Amino acid sequence: MVRVARPHQWIKNLLVFVAPGAAGALLHGDVLVHALEAFGVFCVAASGSYFLNDAIDAEADRRHPRKASRPVASGLVPVWLALTTGAALLAGSLVLAAVVAGWHLTVVMLVYAAVNVCYSLGLKHEPILDLAAVSSGFVLRAIAGGVATRVPLTDWFVIVAAFGSLLIVTGKRSGEQRLLTAADTDHAAVRTTLGLYTSSFLQTVRTMSAAVTVTAYCLWAFDRAAHAHPGHDPIWFQLTIVPFVLGLLHVVRDLDAGHGHAPEDLAIHDHRLQLYGLAWVVLFAAGIYG
Repeated sequence: MVRVARPHQWIKNLLVFVAPGAAGALLHGDVLVHALEAFGVFCVAASGSYFLNDAIDAEADRRHPRKASRPVASGLVPVWLALTTGAALLAGSLVLAAVVAGWHLTVVMLVYAAVNVCYSLGLKHEPILDLAAVSSGFVLRAIAGGVATRVPLTDWFVIVAAFGSLLIVTGKRSGEQRLLTAADTDHAAVRTTLGLYTSSFLQTVRTMSAAVTVTAYCLWAFDRAAHAHPGHDPIWFQLTIVPFVLGLLHVVRDLDAGHGHAPEDLAIHDHRLQLYGLAWVVLFAAGIYG
């Protein structure tokens, strides 16, 4: 049951800290407490979606070279138990959201639950829409952080989150295709859309997503500098563009090499990417507090 819940995937839920962190408000008052509450709510909801998805996908997963060993696909966890647990966790996340942050976060979680249920039931088989559905999960995490902590979200922030997410999801699809090709497995037999996407199409989407992400981040950094220190520009925010772009190019290179089928592994095990992230944090902190 713990394996189905996938606690190692909870690293994605750290996105709830991005909005208050980018606003320089994470350590102000009880903002951190509210962000931690939103993180916990998303951990419950995400695990619920994994239970539902594994139950519905059990048959297809048995044909996958790696997913065949998942507890539901292998028969260790009955399908009915996975469905019941998934529904209970998703419902529980809505109750928790209402308790810790009111109706605003509840609405975000309701949208997240609805998108995941629709994805499991059919959107995963629709080209383009499946990319949008998975990407929305990342964006909703970022929005939830702003909603739970009452930090306003700028337009550029939302655009960076949206197209950055699309880049990662498209890279995941490319990695899955390469993995199935190496295992001599029919793409469409595992996931319909994998048989409908060409490698050139996925590469085009990755290129477009990366270009929009960099452009929007640059505009956000200059806008953030203008608002953080009116009349005085120490250029720290602008300097964050350097590690951001270097980190993004590093990710694009990994995705192009087919290493994106498990994007959470990049965040956990890629030390070079972590160094870029640390450099970004240092420069951003200097912009806020320097």
